[in-house]
Amino acid sequence: MANLKIPMPELTLNDGTKIPMIGYGTGTAWYKTDESSVDKTTVEAIKTAIKLGYMHLDNAEAYNTEKEMGVAIKESKIDRSKLFVTTKVSDPTADIAKAIDASLKKLQLEYIDLYLIHSPFSAKTDEDLQKAWAAMEDVKASGKAKSIGVSNYLEKHLRATLATAKVRPSINQIEYHPYLQHEALIPYHQSQNIAVSAYAPLTAVTKAKPGPCDDLLAFLAKKYYVSDGEIALRWCIDQNVVPITTSGKEERLSDYLRCLAFSLTPKEVQDLKNKGLEKHFRGFWQAKFDDNDRS
Repeated sequence: MANLKIPMPELTLNDGTKIPMIGYGTGTAWYKTDESSVDKTTVEAIKTAIKLGYMHLDNAEAYNTEKEMGVAIKESKIDRSKLFVTTKVSDPTADIAKAIDASLKKLQLEYIDLYLIHSPFSAKTDEDLQKAWAAMEDVKASGKAKSIGVSNYLEKHLRATLATAKVRPSINQIEYHPYLQHEALIPYHQSQNIAVSAYAPLTAVTKAKPGPCDDLLAFLAKKYYVSDGEIALRWCIDQNVVPITTSGKEERLSDYLRCLAFSLTPKEVQDLKNKGLEKHFRGFWQAKFDDNDRS
């Protein structure tokens, strides 16, 4: 298990908020079908992540693990100011003011560092997206969220939102890895000063294997004395993309932090991008896209 004391780098968002460059996620492996009870295994996993130095904790009302995160934060007895907590409202057409209050109660917090709209897909019109964003702006103005953003938005959704926005989304959290690079979406984010966060950043080394990146990932892992998963995380970080990862294993979580101890060269980042374009794999929201849609 790695025993590194490397400061966590941060990315400054367009509103001045500083977000830690690696997040610990409580979806996927920790997802629950309901929130009637508190899962102690999840609580302990979050406490372990905090102990190891994961100050950026990523949640969503859809994961049904906000209660667990609230308990873990409380039992960790860590200064709230040291944490960066993200959660998400599931439906842009929902009562967002009510949703943030419900999340704060479950998390046992007075504010969220980053509040996101989880996806745009239930919105029927641009006006739905614009109304949702106005409600998000009200949440930020109330102080219940320090920063506001979106998740799973495509360029068309961002354009619709920006058309009437008074506050620009600070970040868009999307599935991002070598086999889903979203082509023009990333440059669009850059042009609008909207940061990118990556969920499922380890896809190329997990459920999308085997693939064209395998040999290069193995070569780079050997070069830097780390795992291919740490190369996948570093590939995101070296593009100023904030990866969200998770594990219930303390050793694996500790080892992931070794990605902070080195950098890939620009050529290595580009080589992985090029190899990744030889395959397309989308792990989430497949029903919303055609099989070959890489947007």
